[in-house]
Order: sequence, then structure tokens, then C-alpha cells
Amino acid sequence: MKKFLTISVLLLISASMIFAAGQGEGDASAAPKRTFVTIGTGGVTGVYYPTGGAISKMVNQNFDTYGIKATVESTAGSVFNVNAIMAGDLEFGIVQSDRQYQAYNGTADWADAGAQDKLRAVFSIHPESVTLLAADDSGIETFEDIKGKIINIGNPGSGQRGNAIDVMEAYGINWETDIKAESLKASEAAKMLQDGRIDAYFYTVGHPNGSFKEATSGKRKAHFVPITAIDGLLSQFPYYAASYIPVSEYPGATNSGNVDTFGVKATLCTSADVPDEIVYAITKEVFENFEDFKKLHPAYAVLTKESMLTGLSAPIHDGAMKYFKEAGLK
Repeated sequence: MKKFLTISVLLLISASMIFAAGQGEGDASAAPKRTFVTIGTGGVTGVYYPTGGAISKMVNQNFDTYGIKATVESTAGSVFNVNAIMAGDLEFGIVQSDRQYQAYNGTADWADAGAQDKLRAVFSIHPESVTLLAADDSGIETFEDIKGKIINIGNPGSGQRGNAIDVMEAYGINWETDIKAESLKASEAAKMLQDGRIDAYFYTVGHPNGSFKEATSGKRKAHFVPITAIDGLLSQFPYYAASYIPVSEYPGATNSGNVDTFGVKATLCTSADVPDEIVYAITKEVFENFEDFKKLHPAYAVLTKESMLTGLSAPIHDGAMKYFKEAGLK
């Protein structure tokens, strides 16, 4: 009898252990898989960096649901972000709509590398204006006046560099011979202007912007230069559209009213290799918290959910498309 009880107890213990192990496996499978993703942005003075931060914050707040931990990386800009996404060094990157178009179609910076056919769009974000700021004492009043001047066109790999070259070509200005071109990062340009080391600088960015606030608040007075001879540019490139600079955002600027220019859109891009569930989660968090997202930066004030599906020249990632169809946006 004692032997029978001992065997019974051992069997009961064994059964309990197997049941507990089964329960543990069930709990593990129910918990979300831990996934780390990095969002490439741009310089810390631009809108890309806080945009990446806003997106990562929304996703990280729901780590228990998705198991996704998002981090933000300050980068050299659009070209860098595309190349890093394609190399697998970034899962996401914020990219100007023109650079998205060029990369997917294998033109401009990707003419030698060829079409980046695994590039995928997630959604577009804020409009960005191609902006030229000049010191009042530089003698630059019209765009044509930049000839012979020291102009920062942006660091290699940045979107504004390509935009600056495009618009100079539209005006018949050769950036290699007609101006003294500098290749500074946007974060350095305002100080260089105030220090008298450059006459003007280009920056493609959403407004208001920290760099221009700094550059228009110093002792050296500055103003925005109109860019108006753009009809040919707009007809040639489908990703460009007319825009303007809201001068009221820069009380230190010496302009008397808004300044005409043109622009692109910031877009969130990824790779076809990034799993659908990750892209779906990030898309859903931004769109389900849309009003909160709009409040995170003044440049987002004009956003609508519908407008965030425009300016996308690469195919939309399947994970994003799944959400858009569920939400009735596609």
C-alpha cells in the first residue's frame, strides 16, 4: 500500500510538472516577440529628428502589445537613409519624396547602383519647402544674385543638396562654377551665416524650423529669398509642388511677408524585407493617434490622414496597406 501511494504521488508530481511546463510554453507564445527597429532621420535641428522621435514614442508606449522597441538615429539625411535601409542597417528612414522617387527608379544618386526595387513607402508626413536664407549684407535679393557668392548647398547625401542643384539648373546657374559651394550639414549652417563665413544657405525642411530661427535671431540680419522661376521644374519633376515660407514664424527675418518657393514631402520608408506585422504596428499607432501626432510639431498642422497617402512613388509596404484597407483609406 505504501509503495502504491509513493508511485501515485510521483505520478501526480510528474503530471503537475508537465502541466506547468505546458502553461509556461503557452504564456511564452502569447507574449509578443521582442523586436528592435531603428528609424533614420536627419540633423537634430530639422523636423526629421523629432518626427522619428514622435513615431518611436508612440510605438514604445505599446511595447506590451507589439514587442517593438524603436530607437531614433540622427543621420546625414535622405540618401543615407535609403542606402542604409537597402543595406539592412536601418529598418525605417525618413526620406524626401523626390529621393524616394529617384531611388526606386534608379536615377540621380542611384544611376550607377540601379533601381532600389525593394524600397517601400509607409506613409508621407509633412510638406517641406526648399528654402534659401541670405544675409542682408550679402547683396543677395533675388535668386540670380547668388552667382559669385558663398552658398551652402548641403552635405553630400542630403535631400537639400539635390534640391539646390535642381533649382540652380532651372535658373541656368552652374553650382560648380557660378557659386562658391559649401557642403555643410544643416545643423552648422546658421552659425556659419552669423559668423560671416557664408552668404546664404539652402535647407529643405518643414517650417517653423530651429536652424532658421537661430539664423534670423542673431546680430547679422537675414532674409528669405523668393524662388519663383519654377514652372519648368514643376512640370519636369512630379514630386515637386509650389509652396511658401510662413515668415510670421520668424519675427527676426527682415522679409515683409510670406516668401514663394517650392517643395517636397517627407515620407517614411522601409524595405520589403521588413516583416508586415512591424510595419502594420507602426502605421496603426500613428494613424490611430493621429490628433496627438499632429500636436507634436507645428509643421504637422496641415496634415490629414488622406494627405499622408500622397507623395508616395515607391510601392506601399504590405503591412501599411493592410492597415489602410482596414481603416478605409485605400
